[in-house]
Amino acid sequence: MNNAFVLLQKYLMTPMAKISQFKIVRAVMAAGMASVPFCIVGSMFLVFNTLPMTFTGLETAFDNSVFKIRDLYMIANTATMGILALYFNIVVGYELTKIEEEETGLKVNALNGAMLSVFAFIMTLPELVMQNGAMVLFNDQSESVYNGLRLNPFVARLGTSGIFIAIVMAILATQLYFMCVRRNWVVKMPETVPLGVSRSFTALIPTFVIAFTIIILNGVLIYFGTDIFNIIGIPFIFVTNLTKSWLGIMVILFLIHALWVVGIHGASIIGAFITPIMLTNMNENVGGAAIPFAGEFNNSLVILGGSGSTLLMTFFIAFCAKSSQLKILGRASAVPAIFNINEPIIFGMPIVYNPYLALPFLLAPMACGTLGYFAISSGFMNPIIALIPWPSPMGLGAFIGTGGDYRAMFVAILSAILALIIYLPFVKIYDNKLYKEEQAKSENQEQLT
Repeated sequence: MNNAFVLLQKYLMTPMAKISQFKIVRAVMAAGMASVPFCIVGSMFLVFNTLPMTFTGLETAFDNSVFKIRDLYMIANTATMGILALYFNIVVGYELTKIEEEETGLKVNALNGAMLSVFAFIMTLPELVMQNGAMVLFNDQSESVYNGLRLNPFVARLGTSGIFIAIVMAILATQLYFMCVRRNWVVKMPETVPLGVSRSFTALIPTFVIAFTIIILNGVLIYFGTDIFNIIGIPFIFVTNLTKSWLGIMVILFLIHALWVVGIHGASIIGAFITPIMLTNMNENVGGAAIPFAGEFNNSLVILGGSGSTLLMTFFIAFCAKSSQLKILGRASAVPAIFNINEPIIFGMPIVYNPYLALPFLLAPMACGTLGYFAISSGFMNPIIALIPWPSPMGLGAFIGTGGDYRAMFVAILSAILALIIYLPFVKIYDNKLYKEEQAKSENQEQLT
């Protein structure tokens, strides 16, 4: 086990720790966290809208009352999930500029960075085609495409399918902004001009540079029958498709928990990469797909009680452990565990660098992930269509996230039991070890007195 820890630390912890410090990764992590409240609010309206599909007895009542204003309240969903890429774009642009200003001292403005990012992203939204030797906006009434904007139900490219492009455009815009400022390609105003006005003019030349860069790039690509949006989307579609497979999910769960084992918050680091994908998958589920790895799949069906799926294990040591250390720790950690908070267990038990518990900590989430994957892919339970708060208790998060599917509650409970079964032999061995140490220590103290 010591050799395994060394390998994990050398080949996983060190590279991931470095990656987590990249400015781009930090900005994307910030965007993911900032978008969560909007996703939850939008999802709640969607769940409310789908209740009669689960509880069919409500159909008539909803048709005669609530659904008469459905288009009104579903605007909240369109204004969140429908333009999610825009939220990511704004935050990534803002955070990247803020980090650059704070860490390098470059005289840039975070608000300018956000606005330039939006400008660059909006320029990629309209679809253009070559027609009679000219570049024109694509229109197709049968496909609901007007003036180059594909509508579904709003501008499709503003939704989850545009998240990756929004991130890339934010990175491109801010880097061009930084380049212009470093080379002093800015409009300088007299010192008497208010600082806010002066800073706004520093974005003038960068705006031209960004505009010409995107126009030239897009123009070349349109000439060859594509555009920036489609080109950038190709590698991300490949990565997204990996998360739709059982093997892809297993790799992700292994990486998250392998990082935890060596003391790094794996969920935060890996979350920066998978959050946009899980939101995209969830939106596909709303459209009729059945992708397991979507929304809060992990917190609803896999890591119940927190990373490592430690919920029932925490209650086991609280009431069944022989050692005082585990018993006290379990009782102190039981309530937080209900809400998927288990840092006291991870660092207090501890699980980090613990050869007795590292293996079940890796295996339990992978087993639960397998159960959740096949429960959804086989059609036993509905896929996740709504984002729920990650601290939602066992069963409740799965029930709401699937639009009210009671079978999801059953799968969540079964998942927690499966995790406990995996932990039991390892926890008992570790508990016996601690108990013997406590007994030996107690006997030594009695001899001394």
